[in-house]
Amino acid sequence: MQDRTDSDSRKLLKRLKEILAAAGGGQDRLDQITHHIADSMGTEVCSIYLFRDADTLELCATEGLRPEAVHQTRLRLGEGLVGRVARTGRNVNTANAPAQPGFRFMPETGEEVFPAFLGVPIQRVGERLGVLVVQCATARQFSEDEVYGLEVVAMVLAEMTELGAFQGSQSDSLPLAHRFPLLVRGATGQEGVAEGRVWLHEARVVIANPVGDDPDKELARLHEGVETLRETVDRMLGAVDMGDGDHAAVLETYRMFAHSRSWLKRMEEDIRLGLSAEAAVEKEQSGARARLEMAADPYLRDRLHDLDDLSNRLLRILTGQGHDTGAEMPERPILVARNIGPAELLEYGRRLKGVVLEEGSVGSHAAIVARALAIPLVIHATRITTEALNGDPILVDGDQGVVHLRPEETVHKAFLDKIAMQAEAQDRYADLRDQPATGTCGTTIQMFMNAGLMADLPSLEGSGAEGVGLFRTELQFLVRSHVPRRAELAGLYARVMDNAQGKPVMFRTLDIGSDKVLPYMKPQDEPNPAMGWRAIRVGLDKRGVLRMQLQALIRASVGRPLHVMFPFIADITEYEAAHRILMQEMAREQRLGHSMPSDIRVGAMLETPSLAFAPKRFFEMCDFISIGGNDLKQFFFAADRENERVRRRYDTLNVSFLSMLRQIIARCADARVPLSICGEDAGRPVEALVFAALGIHRLSMRPASIGPVKHLIRRISIVELARVIEEAEAEGLTSVRGPVTAWLARQ
Repeated sequence: MQDRTDSDSRKLLKRLKEILAAAGGGQDRLDQITHHIADSMGTEVCSIYLFRDADTLELCATEGLRPEAVHQTRLRLGEGLVGRVARTGRNVNTANAPAQPGFRFMPETGEEVFPAFLGVPIQRVGERLGVLVVQCATARQFSEDEVYGLEVVAMVLAEMTELGAFQGSQSDSLPLAHRFPLLVRGATGQEGVAEGRVWLHEARVVIANPVGDDPDKELARLHEGVETLRETVDRMLGAVDMGDGDHAAVLETYRMFAHSRSWLKRMEEDIRLGLSAEAAVEKEQSGARARLEMAADPYLRDRLHDLDDLSNRLLRILTGQGHDTGAEMPERPILVARNIGPAELLEYGRRLKGVVLEEGSVGSHAAIVARALAIPLVIHATRITTEALNGDPILVDGDQGVVHLRPEETVHKAFLDKIAMQAEAQDRYADLRDQPATGTCGTTIQMFMNAGLMADLPSLEGSGAEGVGLFRTELQFLVRSHVPRRAELAGLYARVMDNAQGKPVMFRTLDIGSDKVLPYMKPQDEPNPAMGWRAIRVGLDKRGVLRMQLQALIRASVGRPLHVMFPFIADITEYEAAHRILMQEMAREQRLGHSMPSDIRVGAMLETPSLAFAPKRFFEMCDFISIGGNDLKQFFFAADRENERVRRRYDTLNVSFLSMLRQIIARCADARVPLSICGEDAGRPVEALVFAALGIHRLSMRPASIGPVKHLIRRISIVELARVIEEAEAEGLTSVRGPVTAWLARQ
C-alpha cells in the first residue's frame, strides 16, 4: 500500500462530509464510512468501535470482518489491542498483532488472517468516544503519514459522533444527540431543588463543519485566530503584575504555549490534510491532552489547564461561540461547568437557581459559595458539560444528587409538584419565624444561622435566626487575587455587625488550607490536606495574617460585643497561643486609642476527637465552644468527607459517635461553657432533634433549614425523645436512627 498524499486525505474527508450531509440512518452512515476509509487507504479491513458504556466497547461497523460480528463483539476497556487504545488514548501500530502483549483473538470476527493492525482513538477534548482500526493481510507496519492521516479521519469521526450523525444505529451504545432526555447521577454538594435552563460557564464549542473545503482559506483563518489569541494573551498578562518566583514562571509558561511554533505547525499540517481550522485546533488539543494525562510529572499534568484554556480561547475566536458573542443568560439559569472558582461563582450571584459541576467536592470553594448563596449544587455529574447545551431545560435535585437534562414531560411535571410542595412548606415555616423553638416538654432550643457573605445577612430576619453561629471569614480571602487590606476587612466586619442589629455574630478566623487554597498562596502538595497545614495551624505559622484579621475585627466592633472563634483546634497549646495573640492585639489597639469592644467572647471549634479529651483547663478557658460536625465526624470515623465511596458509609446517629458527643456535652456542662453544633447535620431535622435531646441546645445551620427544624421541634417532646435514644442504646443497637424515625412517625 502506498503512503497517502494530501490529495488522498482531502478526498476522503470530502467524502465523509458528504456522508454527514446526506439523509440516512446512523448505521448506514457507519457502514459507508468504513467502506470509504478501507478503499482510500488500500486496506482489507476498517472497523469502528464505540463505547457502549464507560467500560465497554462495541464493534459498530466494519468493512472486511464478518458482518454478523457487528453489535455482537464487545471488549472491556483495556482488553485486547482495541481496548488498549481506548484506555491509554494512544495509537497501536504493529505488523504482527497476535504477538502483541494483551492481544485477544475474537473468532467471531475472522480477523486472524489480518496481522497488520493500526488503531487510533476517536476522542474529543479528553472525552474518548471509541477506536478506529484498519488491518491488512500483509504483515507490515503503517507509515507515519498513514498513521497521521488516520488520526485526522478519527478527529472527523469524533465530531460526527458529537453532532449525532450515528444516532439511530442498531446499537444503543452511541452517544446521545443533544435532543434526548438524560438522567445524570452525581452527588449532593448543596441541598435544594431547582428548575430552569442551562447556562454553560464555558460554552462548549460545537464544530458543525470539521472538514475544510479550501486549505488556503482555513490556514488564513487559523493564522488570523492565532494572532488574535496572542495579542489577547499578551494584553492580559501585561495588565498583571507578575512579580518574581513561581507566579511569574507559571504565567510566562502560559505565554510560551500561546507563541509555540510547534503547536501552530501541527495545526497547519492537519489543515493541509483536509480539516477545518477549528477541527485542527481540537485535534491537537485532544492529542496533547491524552499525552499529558499519562505524564508522570505532576508539573506537566498541571499544564493541561493552560493547554485547555488556550485551545478553548482559540476555538471561540474561530467559531464566534461563547459568552462574549452577545448570548443572553436565560431566565432561571442553572450554571453548568466542569468546575468553577469562588470569585466566578460570586459574580453570577443570586441570579443562578442552581449549579451542576462535573468535578468539585462537598468542601470545595464552589460548594461553600453555593451554600452561602443558598442554591442547590450537584457535583460529580459525569459528562454534563458534554451533553448540555445553552438553553436546555434542566432539573436539579440537590437533595438526591440527581440532574434531569431535557426531561420528559411526566418527569418535569412531577418535579414541579415537588418544588410547589416545598414552597408551600416554606410558607408554613415563615409563620413560625417569630415563634421560639420550644418542644411540647418546654425545652427551648436556640436557632442560629451560618453565613459568609453580606448577602446572607437579610436571612437573619427572614429566617428568625437568633444570631450568626458561624460567620466564615475565608470567603473574603478566597474571592480576591491578593490579601485583602485590614481597612477593607474592618469595614466589611462592621457592616456585618450593623446588619445583625444587635444579634450575636460568631466570627471564625481564617479557615484555609485543605480544600480551601487561596489563589495567591502557593499550594501545598500534601498527601492528606484535610489533616495537614490548615486553619489555626496556618494562622499560628503566618501570624501576620492572623494579627491583621484580629485587628480588623477589633476595629469593626466599635463599642459592640465581639465573638471570635478559632478553627480546627486540636491541642490546648494552639488555643492558648491564639488567645494570647488576640489579647496582645486588644492591648495594642487600646494603646493606639481605638474604640474597644464592649465585651469580648473567645471560643474554639471542636473538630478533632483529641479535643474531647483536652485538660479541664481548656474548657474553662473558652467562653463558648462550637462543634464542627463535618470535620469531627470524618476524623472520628476516619472517613474522608470528600470521598464519595466512604463519606456516606457512617451514620451520624451511630451510638459510638453519640457517645463522644455525650462526653463533650458533659465536659462543657462541668465547665459551664455554652456549647453549640454547626455543620450539615445540624440542619437536618432528625439529626438536629437528636442533638437537642442529647443536650446541645444551640444549633447553627443554613437559613433555609431553620424552618423545618423548628417546625419539628415544636411538635415533639425533647424529653421523651431522649428516653427513646437511651432505650435504643440500652438495647445495644449500633444506630438510633431506626427507633427515632419510628417514634417521630407516631407523633
